[in-house]
Amino acid sequence: MQTNTTSEAAPVLPGRRNLLDCDREGLKALFPDRSFRADQVFSWVFGKGVRDIGAMTNLPRDLRQELSLTHEIAYPEVVGSQVAKDRTEKLAYRLRDGAVIESVLIPEKDHWSVCVSSQVGCAMGCRFCFTATMGFRRHLTSGEIVSQVLYPIRAYPERAIRNVVFMGMGEPLLNYDNVIRAAAVITDPEGPMISKRRVTISTCGIVPALSRLALDTEVGLAVSLNAPDDETRSYIMPVNRKYPLAELISALKAYELPRRRRITVEYVLIRGINDSPSHAKRLIRLLHGLRAKVNLIPFNPWPESRLQAPDPADVLAFEDVLRDSPFTVMLRKEKGKDILAACGQLAGGARHGA
Repeated sequence: MQTNTTSEAAPVLPGRRNLLDCDREGLKALFPDRSFRADQVFSWVFGKGVRDIGAMTNLPRDLRQELSLTHEIAYPEVVGSQVAKDRTEKLAYRLRDGAVIESVLIPEKDHWSVCVSSQVGCAMGCRFCFTATMGFRRHLTSGEIVSQVLYPIRAYPERAIRNVVFMGMGEPLLNYDNVIRAAAVITDPEGPMISKRRVTISTCGIVPALSRLALDTEVGLAVSLNAPDDETRSYIMPVNRKYPLAELISALKAYELPRRRRITVEYVLIRGINDSPSHAKRLIRLLHGLRAKVNLIPFNPWPESRLQAPDPADVLAFEDVLRDSPFTVMLRKEKGKDILAACGQLAGGARHGA
């Protein structure tokens, strides 16, 4: 692990609110009679990425001084960076309370994607996920989420960062308000300007939140399904005991998708558990009538996991069955496995003593 010993961030002082945690509405509350000032501050913080309130040169000096007394721009500290053989980079951020989260920068053909975390740890207990071994610590603030996008945009200007996926540590829909606020900032034309079509929120299936999600954001939806029947899904994903497949599929069918958009169904293939052709056939029947595409993800082993990656031949057989269905199927090429940065392998607190 290479440690980052330099930082542009100003010293964190207690008692001041972090402007990274303020969305447009929060900033307007600071300037109730001067909404244009809120727009200016938003552009400086989220568009230009400044870290010093004093650098906001289109604000009067006395206003900058006044704002500096009550607010700051405080990024999490980058405490580690690892680069995989395929150029995938995993960043470790230490938060103000000492907790550590991980985020991943993923190289694509002509751009980069950022996989962000939404919680410290996770309470869902999915058997295939390393983060689950941490348990749940706390929700991230919207600013702690947004900073995982802003930091690499500024640190790596040569990388065209175009995609953001909420697929890191934690269950995004259990941190609903902060995730929605962060998604709004990330897609704002005066902010990082990531297209709504290129932002995806992934969930293990928190059914009550799904009825709100389409009303509150137009970003993409991915659902971690991983089994075509309740018995298998409950074994690998305890959340299914509370929100069984019938309820989840019903909620997904009722989900109001924008035109030409589909729900991404994520399916982690685990040897001997959910990777047979019969599982694939049942999956097709389960998804009947749903506007969806299927993303197949061979399980990525992590330390002390009792699960095994599927046989490559079984992955191809599973994929072949889905190819004959109405659903588009994609086999995800996992990146960053050699540094524990692939799907299901993040556990920042466990590896950084937090």
